[in-house]
Amino acid sequence: MKRKHPLRRIMIGVAATASGVVLLLALKQPGGTPLAGAGTGTQAGTGVAAAVGGAAGATGGQTVLGNAVDTQYGPVQVQITLEGGKIIKAEAVQAPNSDARSQSVTADAVPKLNQAAVAAQSAQVDTVSGASYTSKGYQESLQSALDKAGTGGGADTETPPAQGDGANGDATGGAEAGADADAGAGAGTDAGGATGGSTGDASGDAPATPPETGPRTVLGNAVNTQYGTVQVQITVEGGRITKADAVQAPNGDARSQSVSADAVPKLNQAAVTAQSAQVDTVSGASYTSKGYQESLQSALDKAGN
Repeated sequence: MKRKHPLRRIMIGVAATASGVVLLLALKQPGGTPLAGAGTGTQAGTGVAAAVGGAAGATGGQTVLGNAVDTQYGPVQVQITLEGGKIIKAEAVQAPNSDARSQSVTADAVPKLNQAAVAAQSAQVDTVSGASYTSKGYQESLQSALDKAGTGGGADTETPPAQGDGANGDATGGAEAGADADAGAGAGTDAGGATGGSTGDASGDAPATPPETGPRTVLGNAVNTQYGTVQVQITVEGGRITKADAVQAPNGDARSQSVSADAVPKLNQAAVTAQSAQVDTVSGASYTSKGYQESLQSALDKAGN
């Protein structure tokens, strides 16, 4: 009996060891599953973060360069930066600088136009006094940049109508077209000592009073636009416009002829109604309208209106 006791102990020990091994193996398997799951979660989180980061990077500013627009004093070209569909920056990458006078006008006008473009969020920016040609070129180039960016909307054909107001008359007859400086009513700041500081004095009355001898026909300046030349002729009687007609308008192709046929009669009628160059831009004919306004203003300056 005594010889059997060691064997029994050995058998019990082997059974206990085997049970322990089985138990350890069973416990080890559940421990590995959570680790695999944790690794999967980490990868998923990284993928989401990467996707969010990529989307955020895709929303940066968009830079768009407008068309170069030739003016009487040199080309004007505007570049804009957009973010979220809004203009956050505007700058003129080209502006007249061929001589000291042009450089001075550009240095004064361009910062104002840049600021106005951001404030207006469109090409409907006011003409800077003393820089009418630069302002018009800026407006056209800015509008083309907005069109390219796809944010122009209706503004494509609704460019600033206020190009024939007193300020524009000053500019057209003032610093950039010095020969007509004295004729602009209210252009004291541009005409300088020649017109005097007082608009209503006798020194300003003489050129502002048209002769009362009957109707007069006055031909405005020919204005080059992107699609052709525009030139307006007016008939003035008793200090009033009795007739306006575009003796030149864009007609280089079928599209230009169609636009002119639609726009010119409306502009002629608007000139007689407004009795000034403050006529609305015709939808779909922004370049023709701007040229018409400028030529009409020059005719009014020549007539002393």
